[in-house]
Amino acid sequence: MIKVGIVGGTGYTGVELLRLLARHPQVEVSVITSRTEAGMKVADIYPNLRGYYDLAFSEPTLESLSACDLVFFATPNGVAMKQMRELLERGVRAIDLAADFRIKDIDTWSQWYGMEHACADLVEEAVYGLPEMNRSAIAKARLVANPGCYPTATLLGYLPLLEKGLINRRRLIADCKSGASGAGRGANVGTLLCEAGENFKAYGVAGHRHLPEIKQGLSEISGYPVGLTFIPHLVPMIRGIHATLYGVLNDPHDDLQGVFETRYANEPFVDVMPAGSMPETRSVKGGNQCRIAVHRPQNDDTVVVLSVIDNLVKGAAGQAIQNMNIMFGLEEDCGLEVVGLMP
Repeated sequence: MIKVGIVGGTGYTGVELLRLLARHPQVEVSVITSRTEAGMKVADIYPNLRGYYDLAFSEPTLESLSACDLVFFATPNGVAMKQMRELLERGVRAIDLAADFRIKDIDTWSQWYGMEHACADLVEEAVYGLPEMNRSAIAKARLVANPGCYPTATLLGYLPLLEKGLINRRRLIADCKSGASGAGRGANVGTLLCEAGENFKAYGVAGHRHLPEIKQGLSEISGYPVGLTFIPHLVPMIRGIHATLYGVLNDPHDDLQGVFETRYANEPFVDVMPAGSMPETRSVKGGNQCRIAVHRPQNDDTVVVLSVIDNLVKGAAGQAIQNMNIMFGLEEDCGLEVVGLMP
């Protein structure tokens, strides 16, 4: 059994890790931490876990976390980097669900996250945890930077087109929508029901923290810098991301469907839908799937990719468990055989 610790267990990604790991046949969650809720039973805060865990939240200590084989950090940005070095030195492997190790350029990271990095040397070592791009490196990693939710939906949508050089890499547009859970569990006026319900708005138009992460990934795929316009929106739902991605074809291509089907034929968590499909966020709710459809409206030179994920699963906790499975040589879908919830 893999002994797992979770640092930051009271947020949405923390409880999603607990929900999915509760039925994982190869995992024992031995430590779940929260400074604010230390001593309180997990099921007292999250009654859906009643009967699955008898754990209480505890203070995060190096001693308790060092007894784990792997530690998930489901913490705010800037927390994992302060504890990571000591854990790695003790032979513990780690997956950070925040952004501390995603962006390789430290100056860029500091600019977007407003703080100095505590262990810049480990950023170079960290493997970006998008299995469809970096599976072999993840298998050997001791530190994985779990991708953000918007980057996951966007990178998976563009990946087949950029790998084959089919679109103009300087003219990419990602028009993305997210449910309110993407903002986290903390109190925020903008995500209150009375504020977010019956409403639809863009945000971060001048720049969003996921922009440099997405551009870094797209540049790695294409082998060159890319030009990207990324506009996120808040929609009145709890879970889900819908990314509408635009690209300009370099040359006419009559089999874009085949390009996507071939690229993702052996990917357990990417579902390329039949031609003409319109993937819905509710079809992936609660599951680790990314569903993709590719369109070429009016047979013009513009390609449109529709990519949907659950932001808390494939966009966070589910992908983290997928990475853990790869790191420990397990079947990639172990513990993740979850069907989306409909309606």
